[in-house]
Amino acid sequence: MTKPPSQEHRGISAWLLDQPVLILVLTTAFWGGNVVAGKLAVGHIDPYSLTILRWTGALLFVLPFAIGQLKRDGVTFRRYLPLLLFYGALGYTTFNILLYVSVYFTSGVNASIEQVAVNIFVMIGNFVVFRVRVKALQVVGVVMTIVGVAMTATHGDLKRLLDLDINFGDALVLLASAAYATYSLTLRYRPPMGWMSFLVGTFLGAILAAIVYQSLLDGGIGNFVATLPEITPRGWIIVLYVLIFPSVCSQMLYVRGVELIGPNRASLFINLIPLFGTLGSVVVLGERLETFHLIAGALIVAGIVLAEWTARRASAKHAEAEGLPGQAR
Repeated sequence: MTKPPSQEHRGISAWLLDQPVLILVLTTAFWGGNVVAGKLAVGHIDPYSLTILRWTGALLFVLPFAIGQLKRDGVTFRRYLPLLLFYGALGYTTFNILLYVSVYFTSGVNASIEQVAVNIFVMIGNFVVFRVRVKALQVVGVVMTIVGVAMTATHGDLKRLLDLDINFGDALVLLASAAYATYSLTLRYRPPMGWMSFLVGTFLGAILAAIVYQSLLDGGIGNFVATLPEITPRGWIIVLYVLIFPSVCSQMLYVRGVELIGPNRASLFINLIPLFGTLGSVVVLGERLETFHLIAGALIVAGIVLAEWTARRASAKHAEAEGLPGQAR
């Protein structure tokens, strides 16, 4: 028998879009590369200009493809616009500005590993705010992960916690993780609209928030315009990378991955972001893995696996939740 025409001469892009594991690995690799890009940007483009250009470029990139969906979602889009702006301001801009500033003071390896704090804050928030039950083994897993993050933030000397002696950059990463966790927790109120409309609204919120940060912390829009000629060729390459790959491609690929295997299984891949960020910091930036990084990484991985396994075992009898979480890094 001959194969149906639709399956003959399939292009590589069509083949890729049917491979959920590969799709989700690429997604998290691009997001993990965001830390490396931020570190490479130091001295070539400032964090505030990078953030404005990133989200403005991302909006211009997706807008032509989103017009039809925006027309269909018009009433809902206008009704929930304040919420969309909030998502973009907190989850996209606040997270990334804190991250981009943090790498001026800490290593890319540290900034990558410490992002697993997002999982910790989400679990704590679910328990405290939404009263989601937590199993004893989940608590053990979270404690192991917290110890791993603390080891990274204190550079292997946990006694520094008693003196609140934590590197400023590491503290900013933890603050960024708290912001992204808050964004993630509030996604349960995500408005019922197509994901392209969601992207347009949240990208718009990210741009407005980036302008506010620029105005408050970096001399205003006038200074932004004045410093554009000072951006180096490497700076512009970094802008292109972060607006195309972490901002747009990762979002599209993640949505496709969720379509193929569901949100619960797809969310497991998010834990690969610190791994790819660490690998990129070592390979691209030439940073060293210290002994405390390895010990912290082992604790974090073991803690995440234990917490995730316990949570998924407890919810196995429930039907998989419908809907697509809006992710952007």
